[in-house]
Amino acid sequence: MHRVSLPACRPGRAVGLLGGSFDPPHSGHAHITREALKRFDLSAVWWLVSPGNPLKAHGPAPIARRMAAAQAIMDHPRVEISDFEAQIGARYTAETLRALCAARPGARFVWLMGADNLAQFHLWQDWQEIMETVPIGVLARPGARLAARSSKAARIYKDYRLPDRQSQRLAHMRAPAWCFVNVPMVAMSSTGLRADGAWSAQG
Repeated sequence: MHRVSLPACRPGRAVGLLGGSFDPPHSGHAHITREALKRFDLSAVWWLVSPGNPLKAHGPAPIARRMAAAQAIMDHPRVEISDFEAQIGARYTAETLRALCAARPGARFVWLMGADNLAQFHLWQDWQEIMETVPIGVLARPGARLAARSSKAARIYKDYRLPDRQSQRLAHMRAPAWCFVNVPMVAMSSTGLRADGAWSAQG
């Protein structure tokens, strides 16, 4: 793999990975990031700003614009904003994780997602490889808790679910392992912000 730019990471450090198009990033992303740091006892969280989402028909705003907006909204000493996926040309999370684990073999990565993503996780490319590669921390979001808990991924991996009261152990578990935590919710979405025109008007 060619040389890439990644945040520094000491061996054994627990790092949460929050991937997405962040089109645009918003306070809901910042909220679940702060909750993940606490609930999963993470040393850091890296936002992985993707070139685009293969499950979405239309491409996002230019990555430089999304990166700048992410830096502005998530100003936290333990959170890093990265365009790693664009650097390596990855389109799918499984590819990203393979490359990250090779580049930072001593890190304890935890993939973070909202409950809405768990509900359709089985549609992701190589989703079972993802589940078998790193622990997954799921944070409740408005309207998706029931669908997430009854999803195909939740059913298949029901025996590997860590109780929410043990969430701080997640980063130290061997995959497959996942934990669903309920957190105070912020009912905000990138889709809604694009729909009301605020994001596109900034273009």
